[in-house]
Amino acid sequence: RIYGVAETQFKNYYLKAKTIPGMIGDNLLILLERRLDNVVYLAGLCLSRTHAKQLISHNHFFVNGQKINISSYSVKINDEISLDEITVKKLKSTLRLHERGFKAPQWLDLDKKNHSVKVVALPQSDQFSQDIDVNLIIEYYSR
Repeated sequence: RIYGVAETQFKNYYLKAKTIPGMIGDNLLILLERRLDNVVYLAGLCLSRTHAKQLISHNHFFVNGQKINISSYSVKINDEISLDEITVKKLKSTLRLHERGFKAPQWLDLDKKNHSVKVVALPQSDQFSQDIDVNLIIEYYSR
């Protein structure tokens, strides 16, 4: 529920994580963290992950200069994500990135002035929320 992903989609992420070398749990969380809707939320360019999905589906975000309307788009290193100017004017004062003390994760380079974010690295397992018990997820899907 944290990432707003349906059961079938989540299982597909698990199956993909199994094919990537490394620990399955870490791979799964990395795949989920790299979703466009999650990156937009972590960068503070929206109010929630649900809000991110809505803005993305209505073509308010650009990835490397091209409009993207797929929330599950997996960002890569050096991808630059920006909010369109019309939406910035409407939402500017309410965006999370303007809150006092807001800080984006280390793997994202946030440009508050231009309302954009650049992916400078892939997320690492030590940067994930500790509220998720990955072992229970793996146990559930490995049956």
